[in-house]
Amino acid sequence: MFAVGDEVRVALDAGRPVVALESTLIAHGLPRPRNREVAVELEALVRQRGVTPATIAVIDGTPMIGLDVNALTRIADEPEVAKLSVRDLPVAAALRRTGATTVAATSVLAARAGIRVFATGGLGGVHRGWADSADESADLVTLARTPITVVCAGVKSILDVGATLERLETLGVTLLGWRTDIFPGFYRSRTGFTLDWRVDAAHQVASVMADADALGLRSAVIVANPVPETEQLDRDLHDRVLTDALAEAARRDLRGKAVTPFLLETFHRETSGASLATNIAVVRNNVIVAADIATAWSTDAGVPRG
Repeated sequence: MFAVGDEVRVALDAGRPVVALESTLIAHGLPRPRNREVAVELEALVRQRGVTPATIAVIDGTPMIGLDVNALTRIADEPEVAKLSVRDLPVAAALRRTGATTVAATSVLAARAGIRVFATGGLGGVHRGWADSADESADLVTLARTPITVVCAGVKSILDVGATLERLETLGVTLLGWRTDIFPGFYRSRTGFTLDWRVDAAHQVASVMADADALGLRSAVIVANPVPETEQLDRDLHDRVLTDALAEAARRDLRGKAVTPFLLETFHRETSGASLATNIAVVRNNVIVAADIATAWSTDAGVPRG
C-alpha cells in the first residue's frame, strides 16, 4: 500500500504533468540545513514550469507519493531516517519506519502511482573492482523492469562507468543523451564514452516513451543530461582527488560497499565544498529538463496521455 498526496492525486487524475523526486538526496546526500532548502527549491522549480512535484519517501511505514511540509521536514531534519532501496520497502512498512528512497525505490513507487518521469542527480552503477566484490547498484536491475523515464547526470566517476554502460545495454535499458553525444560523468559534463542516441527536445523523449509503450517494453528510459560546463567540477581538481582517493582506498584495503562512501566523503572534504555545489547544480538542471519532458508526455496535441 502507498498514499498519494492530494496535490499529486489531483494532477494525476486530471492528466497533468507530474515529476517524481527522490528523498535520499535530502536525507543523506546534502548537509543540514542546506538539504531542506534544496528540497523546497527543487519542488519550486518544478512548479514554476507548470508541473506538480512528487517527492517520495516512506513515513512511519507508509510510502508517500508527494510530501507535505511536515513530512518533508522530517526527512530533512530527523537523524535516524533510513536509506531505503526496493528490498527495504516491505521491512520499513512492517516496522513502521521512516526512510528516504533511493533511485531504485523511488522509481518503483513512482511507477506504481502512475508517474512516468523522475528527476534525480546520478544513477548508481557498477562499482570499481566488481570482479572481486560483485558490487552493483540495485538501480540497474530495477530500471530494467520499471517503465519510467529518469533524468540524471550519468553516474559518478568513482564508479566503473564503462561497465555500467555495458550493464545498461545488457539489461535492455534505453539510454538517451540530452543534447549531447557523450555520456556525462555527474561532476563532469563529459566522460570518454559516446552514446548511441541523442535527443534535443522534450517531445522527442515523449515519443520514445510512447513507442516503448506501444512495443510493450517494461524497462526504463534514461535521459543523460550533463551538468552545464560552467558549473562542473574543475577537471584538475576532480582528477587529483579521484586518483588520491582511489590510492588511499587501496592502502586501507577497502573493498566492496566500503569503497563508495569513502570516495564520496573524500570528494566532499578535499574539494572544499566545490563538489557539493556541483551536486546541487546537477539536480537543479535535471529537474528542469524532467519538468519539460513531463509536460510533453502529458499532452499530445492537447490530448491528455495519462
